[in-house]
Amino acid sequence: MASSAVERTRSRRTRRYSSNSLEGQRGTLRTTKESLHGDMSIRNRIHHFTWAWFAMTMSTGGISLLLSKTPHKFQGLMTIGQIIFILDIVCFLVFTSIITTRFILFRHTLKSSLSHPTESLFFPTFWISTVNILSNTQAYGVPKCGYWLVVVLRVMFWLYTALAFIVAVGQYFFLFSGKPLTPQSAMPAWILPVFPIMLSGTLASVIGPTQPHQYALPILIAGVTFQGLGILMATYMISIFMGRLMTAGLPRSNMRPSMFIAVGPPSFTGLALIGISEALAEIYPAHYSIKGIHDQEIITDVFQILALSTAVFLWATAFWFFAISLVSTIHGIHTEGMSFHMAWWAFVFPNVGFTLCTISIGSALESEGVLWVTTGMTILLVATWLFVGVMHARAVLKKQILWPGKDEDHEV
Repeated sequence: MASSAVERTRSRRTRRYSSNSLEGQRGTLRTTKESLHGDMSIRNRIHHFTWAWFAMTMSTGGISLLLSKTPHKFQGLMTIGQIIFILDIVCFLVFTSIITTRFILFRHTLKSSLSHPTESLFFPTFWISTVNILSNTQAYGVPKCGYWLVVVLRVMFWLYTALAFIVAVGQYFFLFSGKPLTPQSAMPAWILPVFPIMLSGTLASVIGPTQPHQYALPILIAGVTFQGLGILMATYMISIFMGRLMTAGLPRSNMRPSMFIAVGPPSFTGLALIGISEALAEIYPAHYSIKGIHDQEIITDVFQILALSTAVFLWATAFWFFAISLVSTIHGIHTEGMSFHMAWWAFVFPNVGFTLCTISIGSALESEGVLWVTTGMTILLVATWLFVGVMHARAVLKKQILWPGKDEDHEV
C-alpha cells in the first residue's frame, strides 16, 4: 500500500512537471512567434535606434547644399532646396529626440554606443549632420537675414570646430583602447571619426566670404589647418583598408556601399581649398600681407593656382575611389544580392562632396562642359537620395533594421 501511494505521488509530480515544462515551451514558442511576426513594442525597437540613423540627415543636408550650389538652376529650385533643408532639420530633431529616449530608457546604451566597435563609428554622422545644417544656414539663411546671423555662424564655427576636434581625439582613443580591430576587418568607416573636423574646412570656405575680414582670416586659416588634419588621417585609414582589400578581399555585398566613404576626403578637401583660396583673394593684399613678399599682388594668384591644381589632383583620386566602389557594388548585387543597410547612405553624402568639388573646378576653369556634367551628376544624386530613402523606410517596415541583431549595436 505504501509503495502504491509513493508511485501515485511520483506520477502526479511527473505530470505537474511535464505540464509546467509544456507551458514554458509554449511561452518560448509564443515569444518566438511574436518576434517572427513583428509583434515587438515601440520601446524595444527604440532600443535599436543607433547613431547610424544620422547618416540619413547627413545625406539630406548634403542634397540641400548641393541644390544651392548647382550651376544651372531653374525657377523654384532654391525653394525645393529650402524644403529639403527644413526636412533635414525636422528629421535631425526627431532623430535626436528618439536616440535621447533610447539612452534614457536603456541607460547603459549611451556608454556602449560610444565604445562599440561598430556603432561608435557612426557617432560622427551626428556631427556631420550638424555642420551641414550650418552650411545650409549660410546658403539659405544669410541672404535673407541680417548681420546677426553672420555673427551666429561665426560663433558656431568655433564651437563646432572645438567639439569636432574633441570627437576626433576621443573617439579614436576609445577605438584604440577598446576591443582590438584587425586589418582584415578594416572598412572606410574608420575614416568617419575625423570627418567632422575635416569638414570645418568646408564650413570655413562657405561662411568665410560673408565674414568681416578681421574675423574671416582666422576662420579660413583654421579651415586649411583642420582640412589638412582630416585628409592625412583619412589617407592613413584608407591605406589600412586598401591592405585589407589586397589580403582579405572585398567586404560582404550589403556593406560595399560604405566603400564610397573613401570618395569623401579628397573631394571635400579639393572643395575646401578652392573655396578658401577664393575667399582669401578678397583679403590679400587689400587688408593683409605676407612678410617677405615684395609683390603682394601675386599672393592671390599663387593661392588660387595652388588650390586649383591640388583640387584637380585630388579629384582624380576621388574619381578612382568612386569607380572601384561602383564596380564592387554592382558585382556584389550580381553575385550575392544586397539587403538594406544604413551604409547605403554612403551612396549619397560622399558623392555630394565629389559633385561639389567638380562644380568648383568647373567654375574655376570656366568650363561650361564640366558644369553641365555636374548638372547631370546632381540629378542622379537626387534620384539616388530618393531611392535610398524609400528603401530605408521599407527596411523599417520589413524588420531589416530597428530589430534585434539587425543594427549596428549587435554583438561582434
